[in-house]
Amino acid sequence: MAFILRRPFAITATLKQVTKASQSVSFRAFHNTPLKQQSNFFTPKTAPSLSKSHSVFRATFRRTYMQQTPAYNSAPQGEIRQRLLYGAGIFGATLIGINFIFNRETREDGGMPPHERAYLNDTFMHTGLGIGIIGVAARALHMNGWSYRLMSANPWVVLGLGLVGSIGTMYGCMATDPQNYVQKYALWGAFNVTQAMLLSPLLFLQPALLARAGLYTAGMMGSIAFVGATAKQEKYLYLGGPLLAGVAIVALSGLAPMVVPATAARTLMWTENIWLYGGLAVFGGFTLYDVQKVLHHARLAERGVIRKDAVNESISLELDFINIFVRMVQILGMSGNRRK
Repeated sequence: MAFILRRPFAITATLKQVTKASQSVSFRAFHNTPLKQQSNFFTPKTAPSLSKSHSVFRATFRRTYMQQTPAYNSAPQGEIRQRLLYGAGIFGATLIGINFIFNRETREDGGMPPHERAYLNDTFMHTGLGIGIIGVAARALHMNGWSYRLMSANPWVVLGLGLVGSIGTMYGCMATDPQNYVQKYALWGAFNVTQAMLLSPLLFLQPALLARAGLYTAGMMGSIAFVGATAKQEKYLYLGGPLLAGVAIVALSGLAPMVVPATAARTLMWTENIWLYGGLAVFGGFTLYDVQKVLHHARLAERGVIRKDAVNESISLELDFINIFVRMVQILGMSGNRRK
């Protein structure tokens, strides 16, 4: 049931990008702020006279999607190293902070047993491979004109076929015995290609924005996954019920523009914020829950209660990544539009 509720949100967000970019019609998308492709998102400003270290720090984390210039490409090697060090420092501090707040209790068994570690690594490998397949397939489809054809199609037809294809291939893959490798991986590949078909219109946006959203998504999920992997056994498994309730609220907020009149601007603004920022919180929680669920399944598989199935486990994390990524893209796009 969780998968049925979680998948449509990324699809509807993608359709929002499609309908906003293709035409201006009376049909309202699920969000009000468009993401338009611009040659430059804002005009660079001259930085004040500061120390070299401070200037490099500001240049590293400045929210800009400008095209690279020769001056940027010819930046000294020392400045590039400093930027990488700043980025690594910020990510490490965030990771330590999250771990300190949410992971004060240590594991009762003194650490992660080898069978749990192996199963978790196998799951992460399949998750990364699945996301890579989605990215490569989306790029290939976009270059072959699929995005244009998808944009010109009826949004309701795309939504219906997308749901059928996503849910059908997903449940077919999950229902297949892990010993049946050919059928299992064929359905898993079909599931990833289906996601690529629905997400390919995002490639109309600037590559810098997509890369930044992907980096933020990987950082967010990596930090949360680390907390889930090192936390006390089954500490966060109770989140399953509350997260399902939260995802229902996020779903209703995403459907609100279809029933709320356009004159209720304040209500639509609140529903958009719930869909964006509430969705980030909900799917961040799902990441924490899914990682702990993988470790719980590893313990059950070690006792012979269930079979190991890293492919099924990776589907959950892939859906978390897609939903967080789509929201990151829209948040960064909105921020860029406000800075113009």
